[in-house]
Amino acid sequence: MVSWRNEDKQRDIVISSRVRLARNIKNMPFPVLLPEKRAMLVVESVESCLMNQKTLTTEFKKIMIGKIDAGEKKMLVEKHLTSPELGKHWGASVFISENEDVSIMVNEEDHVRIQCIKEGFQLQEAYNTANKVDDVLEECVEFAYHQKYGYLTSCPTNAGTGMRASVMLHLPTLTLNNQIGTMTMTLAKFGLTIRGIYGEGSQALGDLYQVSNQNTMGVTEQEIINTLHDVAKEIIKKERDIRYEILHNNRIFLEDKIFRAYGILTNARTMDPEESLKLLSLVRLGSDLELIDQDISIINRLMSDIQPGILAKTYKIGIEDADRDRIRAQHIRNQLIMD
Repeated sequence: MVSWRNEDKQRDIVISSRVRLARNIKNMPFPVLLPEKRAMLVVESVESCLMNQKTLTTEFKKIMIGKIDAGEKKMLVEKHLTSPELGKHWGASVFISENEDVSIMVNEEDHVRIQCIKEGFQLQEAYNTANKVDDVLEECVEFAYHQKYGYLTSCPTNAGTGMRASVMLHLPTLTLNNQIGTMTMTLAKFGLTIRGIYGEGSQALGDLYQVSNQNTMGVTEQEIINTLHDVAKEIIKKERDIRYEILHNNRIFLEDKIFRAYGILTNARTMDPEESLKLLSLVRLGSDLELIDQDISIINRLMSDIQPGILAKTYKIGIEDADRDRIRAQHIRNQLIMD
């Protein structure tokens, strides 16, 4: 029996929860084969539906991917509002809610990809919101659905529910103890997988990992949510147990790593994204264990804000600006010292 109580207490380890639903319009070629005029019809259909619906309590901003620069595209990926693949096909666009918890990608691999991200351990809430958006769109357009195979998708591995659910976890001590490999094999037994910070094929920068479902067929959407929720709770417990074991048995070792990281972050004059995330991961761990007086919400924000695209947008510099590593280091110093 799944218990959803006290999930807010997991924010020390769970950064965010995400649910994505892949859908395609009936009798319409997949985006890879869709000519420009028909691709724009898909965009117009989604836009019309969102403009005329009365169920959702938010408005959506439309962004045509072909009309924005590389820096803004990168920023959208870094904020997890779009995928790196969006933009390869005609009519690629995204509709983003006012508070950016919902984004609807159009003409990516599938015609429509509904995504909801919630802070912390809020899988059920993310699913409920994504499902509500799905219902709104289904009132306007007919999605391709097969009685046996479920929702039909461009990639067969997404067919069935068409759903990918994931939690973003901060696992510094599991990483330190080289247990991620073992965990990967265990997750496979539950139809789950573990990936890096930006999903499939990406690195686990800053000890941040996405745990998500692999199976989309032969299970219901709620079963996927329940399984992921229960397994994530076990990972959280394991990470927390190791944290306190190291704290109890090797406190000086742990404090040294954390305070060295803090010292570099508050004094360095240049800093690249990979090193920044590695050091911020340690300071975040120190904050959670109350070894260092640092607001964890500031660290969470920094882990996002120092990414190249977001940093470029904030400081109005080019994404490849030679001065960006200096600006990143200064931004980190200012935020940590001000806190």
